[in-house]
Amino acid sequence: MSRQLTDLEILGELEPVAAANVMRHEAVAVEWNPHDYVPWDHGRDFARTGGSDWSPEQSKLSDVAKAAMITNLLTEDNLPSYHRQAAKYFSGDGAWAAWVGRWTAEENRHGIVIRDYLVVTRGIDPVALEQARMLHVTNGFTATAEEEARHRTDFLLSVAYVTFQELATRVSHRNTGKVCNDPIADRMLQRVAADENLHMIFYRNVCGAALDLVPDQALEALASVVEHFRMPGQGMPNFRRNGVLMAKHGIYDPRQHLDEVVRPVLRKWRIFERNDFTAQGEQRREGLATYLETLERQVIRFEEQRDRRFARDALKAEVEAV
Repeated sequence: MSRQLTDLEILGELEPVAAANVMRHEAVAVEWNPHDYVPWDHGRDFARTGGSDWSPEQSKLSDVAKAAMITNLLTEDNLPSYHRQAAKYFSGDGAWAAWVGRWTAEENRHGIVIRDYLVVTRGIDPVALEQARMLHVTNGFTATAEEEARHRTDFLLSVAYVTFQELATRVSHRNTGKVCNDPIADRMLQRVAADENLHMIFYRNVCGAALDLVPDQALEALASVVEHFRMPGQGMPNFRRNGVLMAKHGIYDPRQHLDEVVRPVLRKWRIFERNDFTAQGEQRREGLATYLETLERQVIRFEEQRDRRFARDALKAEVEAV
């Protein structure tokens, strides 16, 4: 069995990788301002300042777009929880601290611009949104007791998780923009999705370097993330209902999770081509391969059920139209 490194040792070994990727990120990241993506001339006062409060007919968003926008925004709103996790499991010095600070500042823009857009355009009830934000941020996002029991929440687990999570968030934002039926919202969410992609690349590169440094340890962490992945929005009000709507309408569904998030990252890391795992690592890789086969079958079942549901809905609509 290969030597096990501590978090502190891994962070020290990988700091040059982190430093190089911070520099890379700063060189390619686009500076942008949230106010440039919001149609301010659509706005008007609410009742407290002499206008009128929100009512459902004011929104031009479909139910699906509303559900996706709320889910995406509340996910971004929980940034304090994510920052605490990053600060806890990354180092507070050098390149690691520089990255956590930069990442946090960039992520904060996402919540700002989405909320401004929704309030100005009256896309959703701002009172209900604020109530949901208070609840979700108060509850935070941390490892569950089951996750703690399965695996110590350490640096490797954290960096593997955010690699997949950032890419998943990118997919969700991008597809949400497409269903809003508003070119302004689409442009805004394209900008947010582009940020998420750059964040994913940083974490993916660091996790790739960890695989080279401690193959078995890194594989154990990333396999655990893949097999027990949960979106950071879990726990927010109406998450299950909104998630079902988003999956049903192709904003973020099991097929996208498998084909656009999990498989591309595993291919980038060459998980099933590497030859640097020990016998224990090889066994863990076989377990991951078996899980992916199971997930593929689950995805197919979901797609079949969704197709049948759409067919029934279409038939019902035809009958009602007669």
